[in-house]
Amino acid sequence: MIPLLKRYRVFLLMLVALGGLGYVNADLAARSLGHSVDYLVEMLLVIPPIFVLLGIFDVWVPRETIVRLMGGESGAKGTLLALCLGSFAAGPLYAAFPVAGVLIKKGARFSNIMIFIGAWSTTKVPMLLFEASSMGWDFMLCRLVMNLTGLMAIAHILDALLPEEHKALSPAGS
Repeated sequence: MIPLLKRYRVFLLMLVALGGLGYVNADLAARSLGHSVDYLVEMLLVIPPIFVLLGIFDVWVPRETIVRLMGGESGAKGTLLALCLGSFAAGPLYAAFPVAGVLIKKGARFSNIMIFIGAWSTTKVPMLLFEASSMGWDFMLCRLVMNLTGLMAIAHILDALLPEEHKALSPAGS
């Protein structure tokens, strides 16, 4: 019983906090609970299809292909592929992490994983088109160049500075 409580301690703490909020301000607690339920439903609609596609990807794409295209010796080709995969992906950012886990397992270079996650969060094509139409091409291009510069720098610095044991996919709970 104690390991189960330890595992869900953050969730239980949030429930206690929500209860305290409900005691102080019931309307705010109800809105907070409503938002939480909305996010949970959204996640339950997004995550299962992602895991199905990841299962197919894991079985159909050989490790050697990922190592060749995105591995340590892939160079600019791997960086460009990671950038394109992230930029053309659909879905919220939390969907990128299981994909990144499979890419790590299949031998993708750590910097390419970081570029993939960064591209997923900052350079999505629909977002760029929206920015260009609503804020202008100058703003969109300026933000894109700054994001790509920072993204590449951070990914390659992390790849160079982190020891290999920190780049590996570790088991959950360790």
